[in-house]
Amino acid sequence: MAEQTTIARPAPYLEAAGERFVDLSAQLAAKPVSTAAFAPTIAGQNVLTQAAQQQAATQAGLGALQFDPTTGAVSGVGAGTGVAGYQPFLQQAAAYTGPNAYQQFMSPYQQEVISTSLSEFDRQRQIAQQQLAGTQVGIGAFGQGRGQVAQSEFAAQSLQDRALLEAQLRQQGFTQAQQAAATAQAQAAGLASLQPSLAQSQIQQLGAAGTSNLAYQQAILDAQAQAAREAAYEPYQRLQFLGSSIGGMLAGQPQAYMTATTAAPQATAGPLSQALSGAATIYGLGSLFGR
Repeated sequence: MAEQTTIARPAPYLEAAGERFVDLSAQLAAKPVSTAAFAPTIAGQNVLTQAAQQQAATQAGLGALQFDPTTGAVSGVGAGTGVAGYQPFLQQAAAYTGPNAYQQFMSPYQQEVISTSLSEFDRQRQIAQQQLAGTQVGIGAFGQGRGQVAQSEFAAQSLQDRALLEAQLRQQGFTQAQQAAATAQAQAAGLASLQPSLAQSQIQQLGAAGTSNLAYQQAILDAQAQAAREAAYEPYQRLQFLGSSIGGMLAGQPQAYMTATTAAPQATAGPLSQALSGAATIYGLGSLFGR
């Protein structure tokens, strides 16, 4: 019995599709994918964040910050004053303390007030002295012993009252100046405490705005990188879709489209075989005819 070889082949359009799939796969495999377009990228610092950083540096007494032109990050600090934002107010508060702090709050018109008050006091005392003399004349005691004693006592009391009035006026001015110095010291100290909180609040607001802007910029970069990645791998996705489609069609047609059968080859007869074959034939014929 002759041996047979059976070859099963898919439909021509599927076989062509498979060959095309292999060619496309080889081409994509030979072409490297450039990842530079969708490599991780960090958004640079924006002007709002830089402004917050500069204000924080200024508040600390530092100089102007230098920013990297590529990343926007701080790359250097200039020479500053070394004076924090609250220090001027603190120094002013210190100037309002000490034993001589009141002097700058003394009224420039205090001496005029004292002089005017003393002049009025002297005028009133002169009137009172004249009234005393008139009384002494009326009773006949003017210029005598009792009258002279009364005049001396009046003059001494007037001097004492005049000195007391002047001391009271000066004490009043001193007390008012001390109170004004204490008020100014408390105000300057309050400003020294208030200034950092106000500065910090503004820095935080700028920083928060900068952070929001930074997040938005980073989201844009991430979206661009994702889009670049999708574009780079889109041919592979199409090829995968093609391979899945071809595989699905092959799975739906398991029977062979074409079958080829080939008989086993026969050996070629040589001269001896031909002679033996002829002799057998003759012998056979002779037997047939009774020879």
